[in-house]
Amino acid sequence: MAIVGRPNVGKSALFNRLVGRRVSIVHEEEGVTRDRIVCEANWEGERFELIDTGGLGHFGKQVSPDQIVEGTETQAEVAIADASFIIFVVDISAGLAPLDEEVARILHQSGRTVFLAANKADNEDREEGAYDFDQLGFPVFPVSAVHNRGIVTLMEALIPELPKEENPTEEEPLRVAVVGRPNAGKSSYINRLLKDERVIVSDIPGTTRDSIEIPFTIGKGETARHYQLIDTAGVQKDTRGKSAVDWFSNLRTDKAIERADVVVMVLDGETGPTTRDKKVAAKIIEAQKGCILLINKWDLAKDADEDVTQTKYLPALREALPFMGFAPVLFVSAKDGYNIKRSVEAIDYVAAQTRVEITTGVLNRVVQQAVEKYPPPIAKGKRLKVFYATQSGTNPIYFKVFVNDPTYSRSNWLKYLQNQFREAFGLEGAPIFIKLVARSRPER
Repeated sequence: MAIVGRPNVGKSALFNRLVGRRVSIVHEEEGVTRDRIVCEANWEGERFELIDTGGLGHFGKQVSPDQIVEGTETQAEVAIADASFIIFVVDISAGLAPLDEEVARILHQSGRTVFLAANKADNEDREEGAYDFDQLGFPVFPVSAVHNRGIVTLMEALIPELPKEENPTEEEPLRVAVVGRPNAGKSSYINRLLKDERVIVSDIPGTTRDSIEIPFTIGKGETARHYQLIDTAGVQKDTRGKSAVDWFSNLRTDKAIERADVVVMVLDGETGPTTRDKKVAAKIIEAQKGCILLINKWDLAKDADEDVTQTKYLPALREALPFMGFAPVLFVSAKDGYNIKRSVEAIDYVAAQTRVEITTGVLNRVVQQAVEKYPPPIAKGKRLKVFYATQSGTNPIYFKVFVNDPTYSRSNWLKYLQNQFREAFGLEGAPIFIKLVARSRPER
């Protein structure tokens, strides 16, 4: 379910109320939420994915000169296309605004089920203003996200509309490979996750010789999520001259990555990324897998250097592993449990991102904007012409871009286009591949 509306009507406040904790930044300044923020919510046992979006702030097909605003509105369009239904938020204290009518027009065209939340109804007198929004053609619910008024009534109407989808993990558990170099804390992380000493933990590198598969379930009943955790042996620096056991350990790690739906790469927060970590990352890229970077032993890293912060650590990490820039980073401590629960949310999120399907219309709008901002290169005296694009696969995400001649392209422009896709659609943790296909003219 996506929360949409014009800027500064309280979308993020409602998002935080439904999620049950402060996730989105709530501020009076317009445009604070610039990207989609996705989080799982649970309302009386019913789980659903909730998407907070930036404000829709322009009329019709008007294009904003501000690239950030333009990107924000594209993100909102993606959320609308991706959602099963919409919570349309308006400001009851400000009354019906022309932009509210424009957003309503967009939502009617989307064909989605829409519930209108007339926010900032902080008292009974303000609730009377809800009638002004009836003309927009959606069921209206006066609410106050800040004061928790009317939320129960809204959710009681909304929950029965949740699509009853099959649980894909019941028959096929999500396969999660936990990889990294020896002694980075892979087994400790799994043990903390399972709250059980299922895997041998030792300070001696190479304790885990084989890939160990462990069933893991969160929740109960039909909505329970099922996982298959794979603890792998640490990737050795060089198996030449090593025992056959070490060679087979590396081979099994490679196989575990290939079989996984999502790979959790564990790094030692004290020592930082090493050459062996880069080798592990290269294997993940080669296997085209969704990935999360876990910086483990964060408690020890902070104890060793009081000045170290996540904000300071992250740029150095990105510089050391530039080709893993698509993977979200989470700082954890298997020892004290810091952020372990959030790591499961991150796994689910990345798994969902690898399965995202972008509608052709939204995709081609992003392509058009990318071409206008940075035209394709000229090669052999001719310019690459981009006609249109389609998505041709998921897990990993594949796009086909139809052009006049693929040989006119340059790798730096393709990288730019890939980055534009990430800015527009998120796809955090999901590898993206672009294939140029020759076509003499646009298809009619």
